[in-house]
Amino acid sequence: MKENAEKAVRGFIFNKYDAPEVSPFDKLFEIFKEIITHTSGDLDEALDWMKQLDEEYKLTNEDYTLDDFVEDLKKKGYIREEIDQQGNGSMAITAKTERAIRQQALEQIFGKLKKGSSGNHRTNQIGRGDEHTGDFRTYQFGDSLSRISMTESLRNAQINHGIGEFNMSEDDLVVEETHYKSQMSTVLMIDISHSMILYGEDRITPAKKVAMALSELITTRYPKDTLDILVFGNDAWPISISELPYLKVGPYHTNTVAGLELAMDLLRRKRNTNKQIFMITDGKPSCVRERDGSYYKNSMGLDPYIVDKCYNMARQARKLRIPITTFMIAQDPYLTRFVQEFTMANQGKAFYTGLKGLGEMIFEDYEINRKKRIRG
Repeated sequence: MKENAEKAVRGFIFNKYDAPEVSPFDKLFEIFKEIITHTSGDLDEALDWMKQLDEEYKLTNEDYTLDDFVEDLKKKGYIREEIDQQGNGSMAITAKTERAIRQQALEQIFGKLKKGSSGNHRTNQIGRGDEHTGDFRTYQFGDSLSRISMTESLRNAQINHGIGEFNMSEDDLVVEETHYKSQMSTVLMIDISHSMILYGEDRITPAKKVAMALSELITTRYPKDTLDILVFGNDAWPISISELPYLKVGPYHTNTVAGLELAMDLLRRKRNTNKQIFMITDGKPSCVRERDGSYYKNSMGLDPYIVDKCYNMARQARKLRIPITTFMIAQDPYLTRFVQEFTMANQGKAFYTGLKGLGEMIFEDYEINRKKRIRG
């Protein structure tokens, strides 16, 4: 009877889920980080948005108001007061906020990734590397002693020499196979031509979030890798990671050639063997800069003169063994052929995607791009 009674009380007990306690500041800060990204770092505009949301959705109460939230932002070092040359004061976000925005972008797009060891991208090349594979081989002269598997080696010694009297020879030793790890140098190209905000669709904010998330991923998980970010419109120029929250679209055409030229110039300076270019764009190339400094522009269709220069840059990158991965966030059918030809010229890759899933695609491509070392 006692045994039956014990069995009767065993089982699952279900309780109502109690969400972790979140402070009023933390709740508002999550919303603030999202809004400040959309306003390209404009604090006044972001606070105006929060005021409107507060009026509509009652984000605050009399115990913790929006003014209290702003004061906490100051105390915690997320915003600071700035004085211009005329003596007028204004508030601006700090580097601490910029970092918080990048971390949020990483969590949103790539999931909450645990910081890995200070490693890099695994290749398919087996040998004296530094990432374990689980496979074993016979010890060879020159193998590091730290790679010897003592359990497997002792087992071999017992099998080969018996267990009566312990004896181990070099032939008994085995080492665990390892993968080489390679460092990666990446250039991320972001299109900031006017079409990135046309037709009522904000395409620059998702691209900006991807760049912030990728930069945070690399600096925390792959600190030996390098990431350069450049933007291209009529021209191309590099930007720092700290500039990403403030990135805006300009009244530009799309000079893809200038972006590729700068990307390859940046990568030529890197010592890493493994190099790649990620290009985020939504439109066709419509501009090139001539040798005399003038611009040749044509927004009407795919201009053969401009397109041929793009193909030429793709082939140059191929000769330098720099693959280009194009993320086309517009899906216009007439652009598909251009992207296909461009990709073939470089022997790279292309993804035709909307804004949803862009970050996941770039993350997956970055993670699986583990190449063998390229030897000249």
